[in-house]
Amino acid sequence: MSKLLFKLRNVPDDEAEEVRALLNEHQIDFYETSSGNWGISLPALWIRDETQYSQVRELLDVYQAERSARVREEYARLKREGRHKTIMDSFRENPFAFIAYLFVVYALLYLPYKIITGLGQS
Repeated sequence: MSKLLFKLRNVPDDEAEEVRALLNEHQIDFYETSSGNWGISLPALWIRDETQYSQVRELLDVYQAERSARVREEYARLKREGRHKTIMDSFRENPFAFIAYLFVVYALLYLPYKIITGLGQS
């Protein structure tokens, strides 16, 4: 029976490719499900043989620990070099979207406050 191994929702493409390559390298029989036409299904990697789950899970745990260390090291290097992404970089990339997001956040904070204080005055 199949068993869920790795959810792919919000996973970067490079990480998903590395996981697929890792499974292929170790000759693990797996298949992939997509999020479907409307994006509501579960995109994931599944193993076909449930008896392999503990072995594959250990393999993935080691991979994820190594990837986490590698990504943290890369971010620290970029930060030391002054090339990490900042809020000002986001503003420079798309100032209109940045201002629109600020407006939406302001509205989401202001409207409930206004409604609650209006109820208290009645």
